[in-house]
Amino acid sequence: MSGSTFEEITKTKPEKSLLSPRKGRAGRSNQGKITVRHRGGGAKRRLRLLDFKRGKLGVPGKVATIEYDPNRSARIALIYYADGDKRYILAPSGLSVGDGIKSGDDAEVKPGNALPLKLIPTGTLIHNIEMEVGRGGQLVRSAGAAAQLMAKEGEYALVRLPSGEVRRISRDCLATIGQVGNVDHRSINLGKAGRKRWLGWRPTVRGSAMNPRDHPHGGGEGRAPIGLPGPKTPWGKPALGYRTRKSKASDKMIVKRRGK
Repeated sequence: MSGSTFEEITKTKPEKSLLSPRKGRAGRSNQGKITVRHRGGGAKRRLRLLDFKRGKLGVPGKVATIEYDPNRSARIALIYYADGDKRYILAPSGLSVGDGIKSGDDAEVKPGNALPLKLIPTGTLIHNIEMEVGRGGQLVRSAGAAAQLMAKEGEYALVRLPSGEVRRISRDCLATIGQVGNVDHRSINLGKAGRKRWLGWRPTVRGSAMNPRDHPHGGGEGRAPIGLPGPKTPWGKPALGYRTRKSKASDKMIVKRRGK
């Protein structure tokens, strides 16, 4: 078992004005149907309201605290702005208490600042990238993640995402400079089943351990092979290698697909 050291955390209690209640859905949609299996239980959490839009254009801010967020792998930073506003942002690697940050066209190219892609030098590592102008960052938000600005062509910038996918994004979309912090998150070993339950994940039973009425892999005397043409989901659909991704309007922006 291994875990984080939390040495970068400077405050344990979150900012009360930036909290929101979070109701556990146990993998169910707004229709009450299970859309994600094996979810439920887990520790009680409250949402931290993060500023993914970085809409305080031209207003300087200062990092007050670096905090833990139970809802994501990255750490978050509490920013005190010059006009008295307080907001949470994703804490990039290298950002510490007392550092100044800014967003907008006049911001410096340094970790934590948000600028339009057209003003960021080619080759810079970025995160929290918008896909549509003004919608807020949607790409590259998990711990240790970073994309790279590859080139600028006409109205678009080419960005290489952590998956290896190269995508066209409007030059006017905002992105934050730097790599997301808590880089060692991926090397954590949960170590026991109970720790997975704390995170809201319930046990996953193998299909081959079920009865035939419960799963296509079930039944047989002793340990039976999967048989049939390949592995199946509990509902009889092909499981491994079967394409399930539906085409989206934004797929036309993909220049190079992610590698396997």
